[in-house]
Amino acid sequence: MQDFDAIVIGAGAAGLFCAGVAGQRGLRVLVLDHSEKVAEKIRISGGGRANFTNRDIDPRAPHKHFLSENPNFCRSALSRYTPADFIALVQKYGIGFHEKHKGQLFCDRSAEDLIALLLAECEAGGVQRWQPCGVKALRVGSDGSYQIDTERGTVSSRAVVVATGGLSIPKIGATDFGYRMAKQFGLRTVEPRPGLVPLTFDGEAWAPYAGLSGLSLPVLIETGDKKTRMSFAEDLLFTHRGLSGPAVLQISSYWREGTPIRINLAPEMDLPTALARAKATSRKLIANELAALVPSRLADAWVAQDKDWQRPISEASDKALARLAERLSRWELTPTGSEGYKKAEVTLGGVDTRELSSQTMESKQPGLYFIGEVVDVTGWLGGYNFQWAWASAHACAVALAVQKTA
Repeated sequence: MQDFDAIVIGAGAAGLFCAGVAGQRGLRVLVLDHSEKVAEKIRISGGGRANFTNRDIDPRAPHKHFLSENPNFCRSALSRYTPADFIALVQKYGIGFHEKHKGQLFCDRSAEDLIALLLAECEAGGVQRWQPCGVKALRVGSDGSYQIDTERGTVSSRAVVVATGGLSIPKIGATDFGYRMAKQFGLRTVEPRPGLVPLTFDGEAWAPYAGLSGLSLPVLIETGDKKTRMSFAEDLLFTHRGLSGPAVLQISSYWREGTPIRINLAPEMDLPTALARAKATSRKLIANELAALVPSRLADAWVAQDKDWQRPISEASDKALARLAERLSRWELTPTGSEGYKKAEVTLGGVDTRELSSQTMESKQPGLYFIGEVVDVTGWLGGYNFQWAWASAHACAVALAVQKTA
């Protein structure tokens, strides 16, 4: 039976990075993955250019951009391995990158450059990689070491790192393996659900807006009340089944089934004043005046919903115009659901952070570690989840090396 210092299950962002760092610190590391390809999520992210981190993470309060039942848990790892640290690695490999929006960093050429970086880091650490190679069973031996039955035979190690991600995008190989491992060793999990996901609406209620599919515009979107209220200023995209775009993906992580979302469709505009001014100076139809303030397709869809809005603006009552302004700046609607894991960019929930050390990512089951998306730490859209992958992987790899020399 082959023996290793650490076995990493999962050849995604967190798994490969952890393996590379640990290998370069002198550990004999094996990476196992049931899929033939590595890092598929990196490959398809950011339109194929991988939004690999975000400059805006505040090392003193990194949890501001992350969701978790224990929001302070991620602070330790994120403050010890920062976006600047990962950017330095990207620069070391000569990979060109650019900032697109709100601190989001993308590869200039292709996400493949980032995957090549991770594989080169693994090679520099002498990491062995078995792919495709499924894990059949994992157990603890009498001496406290782990034995893993794989499709290529049984291997053993003092330390096992679970880096198998969440349930998002099953077509690229996502499974519940990590949650099953937690359950096997009596570790609690937080109920997983889709995050960063488009929201859907039922046929009849959605009928007036179905024709807006493909329309995009900047909005202010919010959900929740008082203490739970969350809002984002981002672009909204109408789809044939509902709403998507960065605004909706962001709010979806905070939205709970059966509750409404509220959208200001003209956040930069003082609509009551603009409509009152138009009433005093114009004889055009309300739809035509509105089209100067919001996209014309949106204006048409809106005025079609009320006879009082289907007339020249000079003939409209002040009440009707006030109602129009109110509806556009506070459109309240309740999604019937989401597009689910098949379209979700991440999985909320996961292995309960109260079962893990924030310093090392080791669980209460000695020698068993969990990193990346499988843990109940979920970032906002915009490179935050990749930064959590790098930071949690680095914390784990450093801990593994310290433990070996202890």
